[in-house]
Amino acid sequence: MSVPASPFSAPWEAQVFAMVVSLQESGLFTWAEWADTLGAAIRPADGPEAPADYGRWLAALEIILAARGIADADTLDARRDAFLRAAEATPHGLPIALENDPLFRR
Repeated sequence: MSVPASPFSAPWEAQVFAMVVSLQESGLFTWAEWADTLGAAIRPADGPEAPADYGRWLAALEIILAARGIADADTLDARRDAFLRAAEATPHGLPIALENDPLFRR
């Protein structure tokens, strides 16, 4: 029996998908709001069309989080930077944890 191919090319894509579904189910936004925000992330009014990939899903989710006052751009940038530092500090094959960020403060 063969295993079906995953619709995700990397674990972070599955995590973004799961966050979007979970936050929608919790009432943070409607599917119509999600479609409008994702559409604007893919086809911005002031630029060329972007690939319809999970990078755009993440961008759309960040827009919604900022609009709802949950996480502003500075907070999102700081978290992204911390994750990248943690990824660099994590030995290959191990899960990336923010605690691996050399600048992480407990």
